[in-house]
Amino acid sequence: MKYLFVLFIGFISFNAQAYDWGQTGHRATGEIAEQYLNKKAQKAIADLLDGQSLALTSTYADEIKSDDAYRAYGPWHYVNVPFDSTYEEHPHNDRGDIIQGIDKCIEVLKSSLTSKEDKAFHLRLLVHFIGDLHQPMHVGISEDKGGNDFQVRWFNDGTNLHSVWDTKMIESFGMSYTELADNMPHLTKKEREVMAAGTHRDWMKDSRVLVKDVYANTEVGEKLGYRYMYDYMSTVRNQLQKGGVRLAALLNELLG
Repeated sequence: MKYLFVLFIGFISFNAQAYDWGQTGHRATGEIAEQYLNKKAQKAIADLLDGQSLALTSTYADEIKSDDAYRAYGPWHYVNVPFDSTYEEHPHNDRGDIIQGIDKCIEVLKSSLTSKEDKAFHLRLLVHFIGDLHQPMHVGISEDKGGNDFQVRWFNDGTNLHSVWDTKMIESFGMSYTELADNMPHLTKKEREVMAAGTHRDWMKDSRVLVKDVYANTEVGEKLGYRYMYDYMSTVRNQLQKGGVRLAALLNELLG
């Protein structure tokens, strides 16, 4: 009985850690966005979310995956496009994708006919999807399911390329989401404006450039670790900052 209890606690601990590590990047993006909201947007968001922070609400779209009532929103977290094609050229998923999902969130937030409840729901989704848009494996290729079937080793543990970018590098870096947000490079107003220029379609193309670089420099079965961190952790931090700055600019436009 004692042995089973230890196994149970270990199982809960492992799964809780895996789940929490995946949240750190999203929360950092939400925390960064909070720094650049104008006062009108701050008030509108506080009203819609009943005072909940963007960091806390950033994980909502993942949390509802366990509820069958929200299964239709699953494909909104990603898009897969072949390297020799573009989003505009490649046939779109009839069930939706991250671009269509963001389009819908923007449409709801701009409408004067939707309820507060509906706006709040789509705001929570939008915060998460802008974060996903900046994780390169969420705009990857279908052959390996956005890196989920691209098997590698992280130090001595078996994992996949999606998990490395989603959690492993951030976990190994060892900072909380607030520490990540507070230690981003300082940006001038002009630098933030340049970073936030364009639309979410442009931001996806920006992430796609990174996807191609990752695939060109990572091999199936490769043992990744300190050198990979050295090569790519600054990129991860840059993607988190881009996500936060761009999310704030979009929310200022929609709600400010």
